[in-house]
Amino acid sequence: MHPVKLTKSWPAAGSLLALLLAAACGGEAPAPEATGVTAYEGARVIVGNGDVIEAGTLVVDQDRLTAVGDSASVEVPEGAARVDLSGRTVMPALIDTHVHLRAEDRDTLVEDLQRKAYYGVAAVLSLGRGTGEAAFAVRDEAVPDAARYFTVDRGITAPEPGRTEVPFWITTEEEARAAVQELSTLGLDWIKIWVDDRGGQFDKLTPELYGAVIDEAHQNGLRVTAHVFTLEDAKGLLEAGVDGFAHGIRDMDVDDEVVEMFRERPGVYLVPNLPGPGVPVDLSWIAGTIPADQLEQMQAQQVDRPEAQEAFGIQARNLERLSAEGVVIIAFGTDGGAGWSPHAEMEDMVRAGMTAADVIVAATQSSAAMMRLDDLGTLEAGKSADFIVLEANPLDDITNTRGIVDVYLRGEAVDREALSAAWVGGASD
Repeated sequence: MHPVKLTKSWPAAGSLLALLLAAACGGEAPAPEATGVTAYEGARVIVGNGDVIEAGTLVVDQDRLTAVGDSASVEVPEGAARVDLSGRTVMPALIDTHVHLRAEDRDTLVEDLQRKAYYGVAAVLSLGRGTGEAAFAVRDEAVPDAARYFTVDRGITAPEPGRTEVPFWITTEEEARAAVQELSTLGLDWIKIWVDDRGGQFDKLTPELYGAVIDEAHQNGLRVTAHVFTLEDAKGLLEAGVDGFAHGIRDMDVDDEVVEMFRERPGVYLVPNLPGPGVPVDLSWIAGTIPADQLEQMQAQQVDRPEAQEAFGIQARNLERLSAEGVVIIAFGTDGGAGWSPHAEMEDMVRAGMTAADVIVAATQSSAAMMRLDDLGTLEAGKSADFIVLEANPLDDITNTRGIVDVYLRGEAVDREALSAAWVGGASD
């Protein structure tokens, strides 16, 4: 990696005159006072809303963006530190709206959030395992070098004996409404439901049960996102007023009827969570966070998997059609805990037929809107200074999101070198 160059801004005209007069009188020129402001100059700026500034400047004061625009028009405050990012690309930090992190003790949870931050993630939403005291304590903290953490707590499903007892298990409408009422006291924004028989292993939530959940949630000012598998269940959930899907439709290609149902219900979010494409991929780019022996084992498992290719094909075609039709808001999630997984997901979304520009909007602006994080998602004045500095332009090749120079969260650079050293015993490149 190439180090960035820090300089101080030239003093304004009035200050320059004062310095010259002081010098003429034999006095020493006072040093400009530090302002706590930094200007990041010269990079291509991907705003996050589809706009691109080819040579832009971001001005950061403490943890906030105070100006973003063309370098020729942004006024850099006197005394600001200046960082030359010429030739680089800056984009908003990512938002992962579907994660399942590891055991929810604080230290493990924080490590997982730091792994997300290392790869440029600003915030995550835990969909089903974010329970307990540690989860809610971390939710209310600003942990250094870590992504922000949000949770839906337990979620709701039909009984799944032998699988997991974390969610509420419901069998009646009364139980459905009681579960929502309990969740409504926890300061949540979303409730998650599972509508899936897990390959015929269990009875799944019926329309009467998930309808009661959705109705009670809306009465309590909450929104509902659904784990779904089949086209039939997706139609039933849309009819019941679901607000989002935590997965795409996975059993068959979407039909005209469901497209029209989406069209009649604008504002529904779709988080595709594509499966692996089933083709060998090069994993060398994750070496900064994976021990060498583990990475070698993972790479050896990269082989052609025809069944996975077929499953990917169904979901890819469905994502491409729904995206092209413009009938649903595409957001972003990975359905996992690995720090690096967002970059694989973005590549798969492009592989499915979306443009790199649309994928970046999904992973930034749209996901911030889904989570109602008004200070994230785009690079605009007044928002949190959460951004990624890249070596190359991801609009040309989405895998360029992996060439990270720096990650800034809340105005502070994530100490990626120290994190990497802790995880793999050496600095990352």
